[in-house]
Amino acid sequence: MNAPALRRYAPFAASSLQSLLQYRSTFLINALTATTAVGVQVFLWRAVYAGRPGGLPGGYDLPRLTTYVLLAQVLGLTQASRVDEEVSGEVQRGDIAVSLLRPVSYPLSRFATGLPVSLTNAALVAVPVVALYALLLPLTTPTWGGMLLFAFSAALSLVIGFGVNLLVGLAGFVTTNIWGVRVVKDSVVAFFAGQVVPLSLMPGPLAAVARVLPFQGMVDGPLRLLLGRYDGAAGAAGILAVQFGWALALCALAALAWRGAVRRVEVLGG
Repeated sequence: MNAPALRRYAPFAASSLQSLLQYRSTFLINALTATTAVGVQVFLWRAVYAGRPGGLPGGYDLPRLTTYVLLAQVLGLTQASRVDEEVSGEVQRGDIAVSLLRPVSYPLSRFATGLPVSLTNAALVAVPVVALYALLLPLTTPTWGGMLLFAFSAALSLVIGFGVNLLVGLAGFVTTNIWGVRVVKDSVVAFFAGQVVPLSLMPGPLAAVARVLPFQGMVDGPLRLLLGRYDGAAGAAGILAVQFGWALALCALAALAWRGAVRRVEVLGG
């Protein structure tokens, strides 16, 4: 896609960012909520393994495990762009008809709308939360190479998260209310992404299931790269390749689902 075509989606991103800045108190509420939620997870894990003789399971030490748990919650926060809720809302209200008339790709317009939400949450909520806990607790300091790999991987994780959320939102074309679908999705994604429990601490069969699902690329993959938990350059390339493959697959699946939804609207609407 060329630059002029991409510029067509800039107004969607600008409008989303403007809406966010109109409700600045939301960031304070999100920061307080995130600080509390992160604290519960971090201090629970530290309480379980504090003073444990010998090494921790999965090859972790306490600072490294603390870093993983902290950043896992932060990554989950940055991926909460509410795309699924907004898409299903447009379907229920009938606003989706307006989108059919726009000379742009609906999935790409939704991505442009959701991206400022994720980036703003990262800058104004996630970074302060991480800085606060870095002052309170011993954390593992990543290498520059780890941070560079993490940046690429985190970008792919946003695309994977968007694909999953868009597919859930498009379920609104076949069900009148996706609240239950969203609840199940949030629970399944958080668990199999490694946000609740690091995948390396899961029982073997459960970890094997998690490894073949796309969700591990949303949290566990980026954090493995950041913390150096991979086997050389080939291991790092493998993690990124799996993420890239799932990002492409989910975007293609979302595009097909959108085309099917459009045909359904045209048939039902005459």
